[in-house]
Parts: sequence; C-alpha cells; structure tokens
Amino acid sequence: MKRLFLASSFNGVARLFSSFVNEDLKGKTVTFIPTASVPEKLSFYVNSGRKALLKLGLIVDELEVSTATADEISSKLQQNDFIYITGGNTFFLLQELKRTGADSIIIEQINSGKVYIGESAGAIIMSPNIEYAKDMDSCKKAPDLNTFSALKVVEFYPLPHYTNQPFKKAVEKIIAAYESKLQLYPISNSQAILVNGEDVRVESKK
Repeated sequence: MKRLFLASSFNGVARLFSSFVNEDLKGKTVTFIPTASVPEKLSFYVNSGRKALLKLGLIVDELEVSTATADEISSKLQQNDFIYITGGNTFFLLQELKRTGADSIIIEQINSGKVYIGESAGAIIMSPNIEYAKDMDSCKKAPDLNTFSALKVVEFYPLPHYTNQPFKKAVEKIIAAYESKLQLYPISNSQAILVNGEDVRVESKK
C-alpha cells in the first residue's frame, strides 16, 4: 500500500507526520535527498527539514543523488526505513532522478510500502507531469531534462506554498491556468497531503 506524506514545509508539519506513521521513529533511518536545492541560492529549508527529522528521533542518512554512485543510490534507497526529498528546483530534481535511475527505485520502494516524505519539489514530482510547476521553478536549471513526465505515483497534482510568500502569486497563476485541466491539491506551509493507499486527505497542523 502506498503511504505518502506530501508537504510544503516539513518543519511546520512534523507532528502530523509523527501521527501519520503511528510508530516509534527513534532509531529508524531516513534517506534524506537534498538534490532539488543544489541549483538554488536559498536552501535554509534543507537544514530545517533535517533538524525536524532529528527531533523526531530519526537517523538522517544523506544522499546527494547528483553526485552519488549507482551503488550508493540503490543501497540507501532500499535499505533505509523512509525516503525524504526536500524542496528546491523541481525540474533539476526530476532531471537527476531520471539520469541516475533513482526515480525507478523510489517508485519500486513506495509500491512495496515504504513511507515517502516529499517536501515542495519532493511532493510535486509524485504527480504524473511537472509542467504545471513552471511558474514556480525555472526549467532552465534542468537543461538535460527532455520530458516533464514525472514519477506518476499519484494521479493528482500537489501544489505547495498555497497562500504563502514568496510563492503566493505563482501559485495563484498556476491555479488560474490549470484548475480546469488538472486535479490540483493546493496546500499551505501548515498543511500536508496524507496518502494511505487510495485514501487521500489534506490535514492542517493544530
């Protein structure tokens, strides 16, 4: 059964994740992928997410997909208990996941029941296609990406940072352009999309 926790800002909804998995997290290991942040000038959210995971008692095992060996990618994604992909540039992230074959391993692990945590870009790549994110991220940062076809783990389209700066206007533009064409799931920085098999719901932090 697919189990996904998709957020805009993990740091803001870490407690929701704790109740979502409903198990003792202490000593469990999470594969932490900050790849989307590589081409970005601002990356404070990477450290915020890392700290939030550590606070939950998790062991953070970093995997920089763009520079890791095939063996590292394969072993860390398969052996660790959870997979976490941070925010950043969605197009660069997808480019690197496809180039290294990490995308196929992640899909395989999710389908086998491993819990996946996606923050911002990490949430968007679960959709069928990331073209809708062009108003949020620059696709020029992924010159070798020849298709916007994404991981297709879910049939809907997560839309992070709804009502939150600095993405408020970009999100409104995406909604205006795509709400009649795609099944958008807008979430603010204090919300998360919880996927349990066929059950999909949005929850807000209390």
